[in-house]
Amino acid sequence: MDGLYALKPWFADRLASVRRALVARGVSPSVLTWGGVAFGGAAGAVVAAVPPGPLCAGAVAALLVARLACANLDGGVARESGRSTRAGAVDNEVGDRAAEFAVLAGCLAAYPAAPVLGAALAATLPSWVSLAGAAAGAPRLQGGPSGKTERCAQFVLLALTGFTALVFPLMIAGSLVTAAVRLVRVRRALRALDTADPADAATAGGRR
Repeated sequence: MDGLYALKPWFADRLASVRRALVARGVSPSVLTWGGVAFGGAAGAVVAAVPPGPLCAGAVAALLVARLACANLDGGVARESGRSTRAGAVDNEVGDRAAEFAVLAGCLAAYPAAPVLGAALAATLPSWVSLAGAAAGAPRLQGGPSGKTERCAQFVLLALTGFTALVFPLMIAGSLVTAAVRLVRVRRALRALDTADPADAATAGGRR
């Protein structure tokens, strides 16, 4: 059920030498977080300016791989350099959403508004569920079946084909399914915590 997120350890290994170089040079994790937003914006600009086809798809793919690399590196650099902070965790979440919205802004310039805005709304739901669960004490859930990595692949498909009737419904349906799957997993994790510590559950004051 983790989808392409299961490749994250492999991807992190490929970036290990880059991560070490960034730590050695004292690069701030925030630079990487907002660099990912910039790459997302550049991908959106390509979608808006370049007709669908191999050139558009290749450029969007390269920019979104760079965006995912930044999303991987910011946390790794923060941990390895001892610069992990709560504020940095918030920046990471905001940066992820901003990078995706930046791509969608480019789509909005090139394609009908309704499916793009529907995809923008649906794409936020998995994160909302995960963050609500984390706020209640569950682990922060990531991955699929259709998380941000799959959505990047869908943007590349859009850049290649321009098939809005396929890509945006796929993005919306995948995001809704992912949100539902995460909700089930969050509730299961929270029930386990409630069973382990009933006093904590009573203090939390949530509905049973």
